[in-house]
Amino acid sequence: MSAGVDGGPAIVLDKVNKWYGSLHVLRDVCLTVAAQERVVVCGPSGSGKSTMIRCINRLETHQEGRIIVDGTELTDDLHALDTIRREVGMVFQSFNLFPHLTILENCTLAPMRVRKMPRREAEALAMGYLERVRIPEQAGKYPGQLSGGQQQRVAIARALCMKPRIMLFDEPTSALDPEMIKEVLDTIIGLADDGMTMVCVTHEMGFARQVAHRVVFMDRGEVVESGTPGEVFEAPKTERLRGFLGQVLRGH
Repeated sequence: MSAGVDGGPAIVLDKVNKWYGSLHVLRDVCLTVAAQERVVVCGPSGSGKSTMIRCINRLETHQEGRIIVDGTELTDDLHALDTIRREVGMVFQSFNLFPHLTILENCTLAPMRVRKMPRREAEALAMGYLERVRIPEQAGKYPGQLSGGQQQRVAIARALCMKPRIMLFDEPTSALDPEMIKEVLDTIIGLADDGMTMVCVTHEMGFARQVAHRVVFMDRGEVVESGTPGEVFEAPKTERLRGFLGQVLRGH
């Protein structure tokens, strides 16, 4: 499940800057994610985490610097963008399922339309991934009939149906009730065990310790610190990270 061309990195952000009007939301962000690496991004609200991850598949556009995904630079070239979006799966805070389609139809829509997969093949693929996220029995239901945790697991299965090389998660548990968070995190942990390249924005520090090869701490639009979970949690170098960890760990 390698990402990156010729063994190169899966994702490269090189001095990426972004503004909303006069608000400077990303400041010279540099980050390289290796193929099969699992990176967890954390930081206070408004630190630029979600904006950064949305720039990686061009849901947001950056104004300065370079972003290279799977060997292709993100520009205004729509063909290149289509190529990247086929290789990059994304799971959001809100589940973004189509309410008028069944769970199975939600999962087969993109493979049939984008990858031109025959319906029977797409349905077999979708059922395999619904099995993978442990809800195959929900295939005939509609999103409104499922719990939040189940809907988020459908969103993960739907992203996997495109067979992406890279998965991006933008606070995938923040809209869930506490009792549903574990089932979604367990699903993501299962994917991590498969060797998927992942970037996950989350406040779940226990999950970061368990899954991440590397934890990246952002604050005020900058990457402030980056290291193994042990380095980041046990020996933070900056006052900003120490203060953040103090707040987060007190809240748990």
